[in-house]
Amino acid sequence: MPVQGIFGTTVELLGKTLDLRAKRQTMISANLANVETPGYTSTDLSFEGQLKSALKQGPAAGSVTHPRHIPLKGASAASLEKVQGDVVEVSSRNMAPDGNGVELEAEMGRLAENQIMYNASVQLLAKKFEGLKQAIRGTL
Repeated sequence: MPVQGIFGTTVELLGKTLDLRAKRQTMISANLANVETPGYTSTDLSFEGQLKSALKQGPAAGSVTHPRHIPLKGASAASLEKVQGDVVEVSSRNMAPDGNGVELEAEMGRLAENQIMYNASVQLLAKKFEGLKQAIRGTL
């Protein structure tokens, strides 16, 4: 039985969120590493809209194998797998004379926010697995 059959889309969604947040963390770290590089422009990864769109989509075509089967609602693992995020340039209000557009304070804020959201996703995933472990043990 696939994992989706056990958990619904929660585990797939949290797993994809962790992957995308890790990718975003790398991009923000690159921005911070290039804070003094002339002509460098900050980039970010935008993926929240794509995740919401994937969740609104129904199951993948062909997921109902018999006319009497009840179609599942929600995103399929396939639609979540397609979400890769979009790399966007971050506009800077204070462009340095050398053309560098990295704002240290803004990047540090985005880094902290992303880390908090990553940790929250890890905690939700851990709770999901803890619930399964308790169900297996029969201690619910």
